[in-house]
Amino acid sequence: MSDRRILRLTGADAKSFLQGLVTNNVDHLDSGLVYAALLTPQGKYLADFFLAADGDAVLLDVEASLAEGLMKRLNMYRLRADVQVEMTELQVKRGTGAAPEGALMDPRHGDLGWRLYGAEGGDDGSDWDAIRVAHCIPESGVELGPESYILEAGFEALKGVDFRKGCYVGQEVTARMKHKTELRKGLRRVEVAGAAPVGTEITADGKVIGTLFTQSGGRGIAYLRFDRAKGEMQAGDARVTWHA
Repeated sequence: MSDRRILRLTGADAKSFLQGLVTNNVDHLDSGLVYAALLTPQGKYLADFFLAADGDAVLLDVEASLAEGLMKRLNMYRLRADVQVEMTELQVKRGTGAAPEGALMDPRHGDLGWRLYGAEGGDDGSDWDAIRVAHCIPESGVELGPESYILEAGFEALKGVDFRKGCYVGQEVTARMKHKTELRKGLRRVEVAGAAPVGTEITADGKVIGTLFTQSGGRGIAYLRFDRAKGEMQAGDARVTWHA
């Protein structure tokens, strides 16, 4: 799992600091891993990550390419709070079989198994893309990017957002999308005949109506405009079908 970095947040205000920033309820750390995101004030995705209790500190498990930027963003928000953010040498193991001692279950879906933080990284060889496609679970840098809105990316089903926790950065836009609008676009699992590079545009009747991402076993994750995603669609040389 060399594609992950683990930050550690320490200090008397570490948990309350995170509570005012991230999309999920940090109070749930007592029950295991918390999946959450940090958003822009306009409600767009900056990073998604796992939070884990480490005594009085909090570990933050994030995709490696996002780690430096996230650390800078957290320090920008720190102001006078008693919280320190450091990059650690910890690594993450993960697997879908029997969980070793100290492992924590992935909160997004039971089929994603467990994660264990320590001196060694790696995984058990599970087909992670197949699992993600089966349950339409997005990944940092693939389905999730700077233009993403977390509700369009399925964060509610993935237990990555709490609508009762109170304010956080981007909360107003996210709450409005939840309560006052009907989602017209978002990630969905599709059937794929053939294959196309990740990020290939999906077209129907000559118009771009979405993007095809991760594919596995004749299925894929696609970002679609729901009102136009009807019948057979094309993504490069692949044929794409969505059953609403």
